[in-house]
Amino acid sequence: MKVRRAQPARFGLFLFVAFWMLVVLPLSALAAPYAAYVIDARTGEVLHEHNSNARLHPASLTKMMTLYIAFEAVSKGEISMDTVVTVSKKAASEVPSKLGLRPGQKIKLRYLVRAAAVKSANDAATAIGEAISGSEAAFARRMTRTAKAMGMTRTTFKNANGLTEEGHLSTARDMTILGRHVLYDYPQYYNLFSRSSADAGGKTVYHTNRRFLASYKGADGIKTGYTRAAGFNLTASAQRGNERVIATVFGGKSTASRNAKVAELMDLGFRRSPSNAPVRKPAGPSYTDEPVVISGNGQRLQGAGKTIRVTGAVTRSLRPTLRPGETSQPVLVAQAPPPAVSPTDISAALVEAQAAALADATPTIASIAAPKTASIRPAARPEDMVLASVNTSAATAPEAVPGPEIVTRLSTSGGRHWGVNVGRFPSRYQAEKVLLKTALTEISTLDGALRKVVRRPQGFDAHFVGMTRDTADLACRRLQARNMTCFMVGPSS
Repeated sequence: MKVRRAQPARFGLFLFVAFWMLVVLPLSALAAPYAAYVIDARTGEVLHEHNSNARLHPASLTKMMTLYIAFEAVSKGEISMDTVVTVSKKAASEVPSKLGLRPGQKIKLRYLVRAAAVKSANDAATAIGEAISGSEAAFARRMTRTAKAMGMTRTTFKNANGLTEEGHLSTARDMTILGRHVLYDYPQYYNLFSRSSADAGGKTVYHTNRRFLASYKGADGIKTGYTRAAGFNLTASAQRGNERVIATVFGGKSTASRNAKVAELMDLGFRRSPSNAPVRKPAGPSYTDEPVVISGNGQRLQGAGKTIRVTGAVTRSLRPTLRPGETSQPVLVAQAPPPAVSPTDISAALVEAQAAALADATPTIASIAAPKTASIRPAARPEDMVLASVNTSAATAPEAVPGPEIVTRLSTSGGRHWGVNVGRFPSRYQAEKVLLKTALTEISTLDGALRKVVRRPQGFDAHFVGMTRDTADLACRRLQARNMTCFMVGPSS
């Protein structure tokens, strides 16, 4: 009887062991890897690291880069916080966490920024990327380029929100570097990351990290993240007195355990960081991977990095052999290209040339008051020409006498005193950008015209100056045919 009773117990134990081996152990094996990185924010000195260069899923820590580029675009005049963004179907369809945007909805950029920073809204992050770069894919490429320029050597972005995607990877080290740049490069926006709640366009959103912000002394940011593949991630920053520490954890098991681990690492960081250390802010991103095309006169045409000079000089000419019976003709030998000129010399020469051109193009009072027309002498009229001003009856007489000659002043439309205005913009950067784009688009009529930005109380006017009236009129008509803004600017303007 005792043996029979033992059999069910053994069978139950067998089922328990089988369940543990088949279910519990595989689930634990799928847990996201753990990584950590702690630095002194003032100097960038590493205070602790574990598995810090392993490429893992960053989850919503990604939005630190999305927001960094938004701040960068605003500072450069590419967009403003009051720009009204139209929400795309793709942005509206992102999975939670989300603000609840609808396709076609119009919302200001500032509300999207708040939703992404405070609530970690995926739809808001995608809308930000599309508003700045036109598409999320193009924005992700800009994110990766900016990451490389910061020294985030093992980071590749594929989207603006951090949802799991193949190839979308970063490290605890790289995310800590990014958090430090957010803190020091755009301090005017850093308070967003410490708000417990914010208005996101008529809807109040609450911070995903408010528990840690409320429980850890000195904590004031920065960003949480969670996906099944990433686990519970957090990049946090805290300041106590003169000391500031930034810590990043990847692969937390839960919100509570992650927060406890970050608090432990922050305490370690404060213990190891010196009380008085100099603040050495990180250098801004150095974009050196884009080519720059420089025209023959030294004018930058595109890009922001490597320089490619287009001189047009030919150093070697291939001459065909002579035909039978032909004698050789003198050959013009191409001269070697001029020696390299430093960028400083080019800039100084451009300024001097533009000043001289403007001086030549601007009529003086003396030249207007006393135009030199005496030296311009028309060709003699043919003797048999009949003048329209001659009296008809006199013209029929045997000895017709010509009527009075009418002398008109010479037209000044041939003077290069005219220009065109192609718009008014909120920043000098935007005005110069439109001038360059317009010059490349309409190079046939604007070649030789000078680009000039005039500051007005209402904004910055983009002008092309040093043109004849006919050329200015033709340029405007051609630009208007392309649906571009343009109107002529006269000598007195």
